[in-house]
Amino acid sequence: MTKLNPICAKMPFFSLFSFLLLHLFNSAHSQTQLYDQEHAVLLKLKQYLENPSFLSHWTPSNLTQCSWPEITCRNGSVTGLALVNTNITQPFPPFICDLQNLTRIDFQLNFLPGEFPTSLYKCSVLEYLDLSQNNFVGKIPDDIDRLSNLRFLNLGANNFSGDIPASIGRLKELTNLQLFQCQFNGTIPVEIGNLFNLEFLFLAINSELPPTNLPVSFTQLQNLKNLLMYDTNLIGEIPETIGEMVALEYVDLSGNQLTGEIPSGFFTLKNLTVLFLHNNRLSGTLQMPAVVEALNLTILDVSENNLTGNIPEDLGSLQKLTGFGLQMNQLSGEVPESLARLPALIDFIVFSNNLSGPLPLELGLHSSLRKFEVASNSFTGPLPVNLCFHGKLEGLTAFDNKLSGELPESLGNCPSLGVLEIYNNEFSGSIPSGLWTSLNLTRFRINENKFTGELPQRLSSNLSFLSISHNQFSGRIPAGVSSWTNVVVFNASKNLFNGSIPQELTALPRLTTLLLDQNHFEGPLPSEIISWKSLTTLNLSRNQLSGQIPDEIGRLPVLSVLDLSQNQFSGQIPSELDSRRITSLNLSSNQLTGRIPSEFENLAYDTSFLDNSGLCADSPVLNITLCNSGIQKSTKRSSVSLALIISLAVVGSLAAFLSLLLVIRVHRKRKQGFGSSTWKLTSFQKLGFTESNILSELTDRNIIGSGGYGTVYRVAINQKGDFVAVKKTMSSRKLENKLENAFLAEVRTLSSIRHNNIVKLLCCISGESSKLLVYEYLENRSLDQWLHRKRGTSAMSGSVQHAVLDWPKRLQIAIGAAQGLSYMHHDCLPPIIHRDIKSSNILLDSEFNVKIADFGLARMLMNPGELATMSAVTGSFGYIAPEYAQTTRVNEKIDVYSFGVVLLELTTGKEANYGDEYSSLAEWAWRHVQVGNSAEDVLDEEIKEPSYVEEMCCVFKLGVMCTTTLPSSRPSMKEVVQILLRCSSPLLYGEKNLRDYYDVVPLLKNSKREDRSDVDNDS
Repeated sequence: MTKLNPICAKMPFFSLFSFLLLHLFNSAHSQTQLYDQEHAVLLKLKQYLENPSFLSHWTPSNLTQCSWPEITCRNGSVTGLALVNTNITQPFPPFICDLQNLTRIDFQLNFLPGEFPTSLYKCSVLEYLDLSQNNFVGKIPDDIDRLSNLRFLNLGANNFSGDIPASIGRLKELTNLQLFQCQFNGTIPVEIGNLFNLEFLFLAINSELPPTNLPVSFTQLQNLKNLLMYDTNLIGEIPETIGEMVALEYVDLSGNQLTGEIPSGFFTLKNLTVLFLHNNRLSGTLQMPAVVEALNLTILDVSENNLTGNIPEDLGSLQKLTGFGLQMNQLSGEVPESLARLPALIDFIVFSNNLSGPLPLELGLHSSLRKFEVASNSFTGPLPVNLCFHGKLEGLTAFDNKLSGELPESLGNCPSLGVLEIYNNEFSGSIPSGLWTSLNLTRFRINENKFTGELPQRLSSNLSFLSISHNQFSGRIPAGVSSWTNVVVFNASKNLFNGSIPQELTALPRLTTLLLDQNHFEGPLPSEIISWKSLTTLNLSRNQLSGQIPDEIGRLPVLSVLDLSQNQFSGQIPSELDSRRITSLNLSSNQLTGRIPSEFENLAYDTSFLDNSGLCADSPVLNITLCNSGIQKSTKRSSVSLALIISLAVVGSLAAFLSLLLVIRVHRKRKQGFGSSTWKLTSFQKLGFTESNILSELTDRNIIGSGGYGTVYRVAINQKGDFVAVKKTMSSRKLENKLENAFLAEVRTLSSIRHNNIVKLLCCISGESSKLLVYEYLENRSLDQWLHRKRGTSAMSGSVQHAVLDWPKRLQIAIGAAQGLSYMHHDCLPPIIHRDIKSSNILLDSEFNVKIADFGLARMLMNPGELATMSAVTGSFGYIAPEYAQTTRVNEKIDVYSFGVVLLELTTGKEANYGDEYSSLAEWAWRHVQVGNSAEDVLDEEIKEPSYVEEMCCVFKLGVMCTTTLPSSRPSMKEVVQILLRCSSPLLYGEKNLRDYYDVVPLLKNSKREDRSDVDNDS
């Protein structure tokens, strides 16, 4: 029995009752006062945030704050406040700790400015603080350990700089610490190793940190389960004592510069399930300890290192292993048979090594393989027959090996197969019949083998890329080809096909590339080919085709490459052929007759009409018979005399006229500085022309573009049809200094870099008042002309007026441009910032390969990672990053923003300055995502097809991610490339790493303007 207080025991019963009643009343009154006080604080917060609509239910009359979704209560008092992704732009509310019982504050995914709010020190019981993905700046305060009760701290994706304070190591209760994706440029404190309760450590994507070793003290974290430090500029060796971190489950140290061997201690960790070490500089062999204890390991990715030696046989003891990435190393020897018997294996990825010998025949038999990537090795023998035994195989890439034999018949019964790329091997025999029609097959590349047989009537309805060239296929192209409606590229060159080219082949609406050269086709071409509205490349050379060239070929809207050479075509050249659109033409070695269209009478087409005895030209430039050479001469002396008199008179007049023109031209050249003695040529490549070849062609008829920095010309440099692009700066004296600086910047930048996706500067030519930059010429000009149907300034204008750039080409363009920018940012020393990325500065060659151009605004960062301040903002509206417009402070992230706008253009088809009440395409896209609308709703309707929607949505979301307001929340260009490759068919470009594919930890955790993905590891 409970004993009463002695005082209470002496009280009369009524007095005792009154005492208890008074106590309850006082408690209830205090509780009511606290409740009212907290209610008032919340209403004050709403007013401080300028009464946002999302808090419309916070009203004086609504006294049930504990039921509000943003509020968490315990015992009737507010203990939690979550205002997540609500566009808060005000500084952190300084009075928030007036809510005295707050244990949890979550303000992530907003735009909170200023420094770390030290007013939080008044929250004496605070345990959980998430201020990630805001606009905080400055240092994390050195006395942050005053928040001594913190168990969860997330300050990631802000602009915090300087050192990570050592005082964080005194927050002894911390179990979860996230400081990812900031601008720290100081040190990683070894004191973090004192957080003995820590279970989750996320320091990734801090590339501004100076090169630093992985602190050995971290190996003291005996309770740490997740260690994420990818892209953190780590150097040196991984401590061998990492094997003492017995609780480790997930480790990601990828994307650093770690060296030395992989510690065998990793394989003594019994709880380890995921290990990512890809994209480092690790060397040596992959050593396994005598006793492998990492029996729970499911993912092992050590790709993109410098590993040598053989694949360890003991990997076969990791019975839970689902995938391992060994690609892009220097491994040699054969693949151990033990790997084929792993029961959980999903992904077998070993491409780009020095592996050899036969592939284990049991691969696929004991597990549900999804990806099988063995390309670019020296494997021999047949493919394993059980790769699709469980019906899950999505991609098979085995190109560039020495594999032989027939394809397994089981591949014809693999409905999941999406990509088959086995080109450049020694395969033979016929194709399994079911493989042609495999339901999900999109890419089928078997060229450069010894396959035989005939083409089927039907193909997979999803097949877009079909390449079977350099084989021994025979027979006719079947009439059923009309059902191949999704085929974009059909390459059947160098086979044994015969018969005529069927009319049904012209019914393919998405076909862009048709290569049927070096076969035995005969007869005339189909007469109705106008449905080839997307065709850009047509090669039918080296066949026995005859008859006339259909006039409709000249009316194909986007055809740019046409090769009908070495056939038996007769009749005249269609007058509809347009030199403004046809950039590569070959009609040689036929039986054509008549007059060559005058627009082709220039050196660019001097080899286009050879070996056609019936052709003639009006000009001698093509070295072909002149059309007037057969005129009969009169035998009458009077006619001869009269002709002689007239001729002498004409010649005399003409001589006088030409003399006058010469005087005027010389005077003009001297005035403009065009005299040969005033020009200086500086070459950066081996040239096949001189400055005189260039100067003589700078005429109005060769103008192809103009802008603020001058005029661009297309100039033929030889008789082979080769062109260069020449940019001539304007000669206004007011712009002299500005143009001089721009010219020098572009020369300095472009002459020092070499990359397939950056336009090649051939030479520069300096004159007294003008300067010339001579580039390689890109036939398909700029991306904006294709996307937005912009009309050029030359006779070539309008050639893309009605063309639609399909999604595969747009994705190809996005990847190429990203690779060029990634090279500039990450592989150039010092790194290069372009500062004017836009669709008009992305140029395209005849195959739509990308070249980034116009470096007149580019600058080099003399100290990598350091911000440079420019004197003025330069760029184009709609592409300018907000922080650049406001502060003129420059780093690589301004290029990322501009590139994000280009991605939005590619996916929506809209221009960068598109918007209604908003100011730009980037802001419009952000608003669209913010209100929860689907990305699919804004995709370009002209190209949106069911098979492309997923890829287009992925790239659209990446564009939104790149244009986030907070620079640190934008991915780097290296990461952009990886995401684009993942958006596309991963097997087409090669999977970069398993982390991206499995999406275990997203590349950009909780990225601003992406769908929220909470990370709450508070234990």
